[in-house]
Amino acid sequence: MELLRGGRGNAGLLKYRYVYMIKNMPDHFGRHDFKRPQGVIKKDKTINVGELEDKFPGKKDIDLEKEGFDKLLGGGKLNSKLKIKVDSASGKAIEKIKEKGGEVVLPELPKEKIAEEGQVEEKG
Repeated sequence: MELLRGGRGNAGLLKYRYVYMIKNMPDHFGRHDFKRPQGVIKKDKTINVGELEDKFPGKKDIDLEKEGFDKLLGGGKLNSKLKIKVDSASGKAIEKIKEKGGEVVLPELPKEKIAEEGQVEEKG
C-alpha cells in the first residue's frame, strides 16, 4: 500500500506546492469572465414584413416607433403598398416593401456621423 503524504491531485497548492502553482497554473484561482448584467443589455423588439398586414389591418401608414417596435425584418410576404416609419430595418425588408411600391422611412443620421462612417463624401 502506497502512502500519499503530499495528497492527491492539486492538494496543497496554497501550502507547500504554492511555487509550483504560481509558475505553472497562474489562472488557477479567481474569477476569469465578466458577465454583463441583463438589465444593461438592450434587446430590439422586432416584427417581420409578413406580420404587418395581420397586426395593422387596413392601415397604409404605419409608425412602428409608436407601436413599440425597434426593427423591421424581411420574413414573410407583403400584399399591399405600405409606408412604414421605423428606427431600423433589414435590407431584405426594405427591398420587399419597395417592390410593392411602398416606402420605408428611417431616421436620418447627423452629418458628422455619416462622414465618420464613410457613407457620404462631401464635395468641396
